[in-house]
Amino acid sequence: MALAIFDLDETLIHGDCASLWSAQMARLGWVDGEAFLRRDRELMDAYGKGQLQMEDYMAFSLEPIAGRTLEEVEHLVEPWVEDVIEPIIYGDACRCIAEHRHNGDRILIISASGTHLVGPIAARLGVDEFLAIELEAVNGVYTGRTHGVLTYREGKITRLLEWLDQEQENLEGASFYSDSRNDLPLLLKVDHPYAVNPDTELRKQAEAKGWPVLNWA
Repeated sequence: MALAIFDLDETLIHGDCASLWSAQMARLGWVDGEAFLRRDRELMDAYGKGQLQMEDYMAFSLEPIAGRTLEEVEHLVEPWVEDVIEPIIYGDACRCIAEHRHNGDRILIISASGTHLVGPIAARLGVDEFLAIELEAVNGVYTGRTHGVLTYREGKITRLLEWLDQEQENLEGASFYSDSRNDLPLLLKVDHPYAVNPDTELRKQAEAKGWPVLNWA
C-alpha cells in the first residue's frame, strides 16, 4: 500500500475553496463584500505568483469568523459545499481517487486552506484523511487565528512528515497531485509527482523533469 496525496484547490476542484468561501461570507453579510473580495483577489494573485505570505491571507480570511462558534460555521459550510463545491469537483479527480483506492492505496488530501473548509470537502469526496491549516478555537469559539505549522509550501512537508511518523507510514511509492508551483517542494519529495492543470511555472518544471502533466475536467 502506497500513499496517494492530493492537493485540493484547482486540483480536485475547479476553483479555490477559500476564495469561494470569501464570496459566501460576502453573501451572508459577514464582510464588506466589495472591499473584502477585492483584497481576496489581490492576495490570491500573490499566491499564483508564489509570493503570498500565507499568514497574511489567513489573518485576513479568518477575521470574519472570529467570535463565531464552530457549530455556526459548520452549519453554513455544509450546504455551501453541496451548492458551490459539489458542481466544480473534477470528474477525473474522482476517477483517480477511485483508481488509487481500488489499488489499495491510502488517500490523503493536503491543502493550504483551513480545516473548516477542507474537512467537509474531503468528506464529500469520500476521503477520510486530510491535513489542512488548523484554526484556533477557545471554548468552542473561533479566535480568528491559526495554530501549528501552516500546510503551505515547505509547511506541507513538515506537517506530512509529522503525520507519517504518527501513522507509522512512509513515502515509498507515494504519489502527489498538484496544480501549483507552491507545491514544488512536496512534488520533489515523492516518487510519483503529477502536475494537474498546472500553472505556468509548474508546467515548465514538470516538462523539464519529465513528470506527467494531467488535464483534468
